[in-house]
Amino acid sequence: MMKNYFQLKYAIVKQLILVVTGFAILISCNSGKQQTDLTFNKEIAPLIHKHCTTCHRPGEAGPFNLITYKDVRKKAKTIARVVETGVMPPWPADPEYTHFVGEKILTNAEKEMIVTWVNAGCPEGKASDLKPAPIYPEGSQLGKPDVVIRMEEPFTIPGDNRDRFMVFKIPYELDRDTFLRMVEYVPGNRKLSHHVNGHIIQYDDKLKKDVFVGPRYVDREDAGTLDSCYKFLKLLNDDETYPLLTPSVFNFLPGVLPQQYPDGIGGYRIKKKGAILMRDLHYGPTPVSETDQPHVNLFFSPKPPSRPFMETQLGTLGISEIVPPLLIPPDTVMKFVTKALIYHDISLVTINPHMHLLGKSFLAYAITPQADTIRLVRIPKWDFRWQYFYTYPTMLKIPAGSTIVAEGVFDNTKNNPNNPFSPPREITGLGGSMRTTDEMFQLILTFLPYFPGDEQIRLDNILPGQTGLE
Repeated sequence: MMKNYFQLKYAIVKQLILVVTGFAILISCNSGKQQTDLTFNKEIAPLIHKHCTTCHRPGEAGPFNLITYKDVRKKAKTIARVVETGVMPPWPADPEYTHFVGEKILTNAEKEMIVTWVNAGCPEGKASDLKPAPIYPEGSQLGKPDVVIRMEEPFTIPGDNRDRFMVFKIPYELDRDTFLRMVEYVPGNRKLSHHVNGHIIQYDDKLKKDVFVGPRYVDREDAGTLDSCYKFLKLLNDDETYPLLTPSVFNFLPGVLPQQYPDGIGGYRIKKKGAILMRDLHYGPTPVSETDQPHVNLFFSPKPPSRPFMETQLGTLGISEIVPPLLIPPDTVMKFVTKALIYHDISLVTINPHMHLLGKSFLAYAITPQADTIRLVRIPKWDFRWQYFYTYPTMLKIPAGSTIVAEGVFDNTKNNPNNPFSPPREITGLGGSMRTTDEMFQLILTFLPYFPGDEQIRLDNILPGQTGLE
């Protein structure tokens, strides 16, 4: 009886072992997979095309394409990881503080959908469920331009590990005087292009016979003053007088996406003969020689702009001082503040916070004469790689007598993975240097003089290829 008991016990244990082993094998075979009805073609593709494909396509900032099922399947684990951690899609501004046009934000439900789909083995789904991917114009984020003005030859960026501040000109001659709705700068080398301030020089036929004469670029440090740069590039009129300059028609920073505005808002009048002036085209340091061949897209308007933009900036090189002065000792985390009084009612359209590698957080708001707070932008975790020009869904009225305040926190410790120096050293922003390893603290404002009803003008319904109000 005892023998039969042990034999029975052994048989039961053996069966349990087989059951557990089989279950373990089943789990192993389906490791990382979940049961789901989600498919790429039906649920995931629309999310990818909306939030990822804009940058992850040929010629844009993304290091690989995310357009087709094959593209996404190849990077599925990476996508799940960066979506779950909030690294992608990149949108530094806090949506709980202020909303902007074109927010690249996935809801928690959308994040969960992507992660679940990846863990289920990335099922493709039925072909009939897949809607066509958006068709993007090559070489533009905005649509098909009317004219493309391109550097004739690539510029070589020497591999000597130093920042470069170049002044470029790209001359052009159009069929006639006209009006510009938008101007878009497209770098050829996004990795090394740090920032660009773009302007248009306009020539009178009687004062400049040949706009194509002269060199195309000069290193600002070699030339010395801007005046020396202009003369070297032969930007002046034939009689050595200065031509008309239309400032700040475009700007570029890492991660910047160009913004479109309704007809009549913004825009420029330009003569048929002119030159694109890229002042302070800043290239970051590189140990290996590389090239860049940028181009500029012009979008025409059938009528003159009724309300051209105005622009100012707080902080570095701007209208307001930084308190305390922007000097950051090593092994410190410091807060700096800059303020400016607004003397007239304005309609704020777009803002651009700017710091360099030590930036930790950024906060901007306005205090009205009645002591009310108008939220402008909050960036809890500064990321040097993504510096957007944030546009409000509707114009934001800032009443006369308000004070605009910007607060910036800088981290000059070894805990900052972006710190350019190890061990940390004193970093200055006192001289207005644009070097990546120095610091800046700016808030750039694009605005219009306030008109009654500006608060109702929508700025969030202008899609690529559209030009007017809905």
